[in-house]
Amino acid sequence: MLDERTRALAKGVNFASLTTLRKDGSPTAQVMWVDCDDEHILINTEIHRLKFRHMQRDPRVAVLIIDSADPYHYAEVRGEVVEFIHGPAARAHIDELSQRYFGRPYIPEQIESERVICRIRPYATKEKA
Repeated sequence: MLDERTRALAKGVNFASLTTLRKDGSPTAQVMWVDCDDEHILINTEIHRLKFRHMQRDPRVAVLIIDSADPYHYAEVRGEVVEFIHGPAARAHIDELSQRYFGRPYIPEQIESERVICRIRPYATKEKA
């Protein structure tokens, strides 16, 4: 179960840095929208993206969620991707995120390939308040 403060950050209008591991083991990070359920951090991306291929090959990730009102307040979640959710659920999820971040549905023309939700099970969480 995610702690309440991490859930609040993940459910807010806050950006996250997703760190994945390249084929050579070196880390790479991208700024992402973020979400969660009761137990997992959720990242929505597309299957043609390099970060998706990284997570398929090596599911270990780190997600740093930064409070937009106070960048010194953040939660770092280290974990592993335990499921990839494809299809209508992933497409509906990107619309939900776009509503949260921009107040409108996601623009279909921005989708280059299939959307996918990456469910990340935390094994370590650190919060800085």
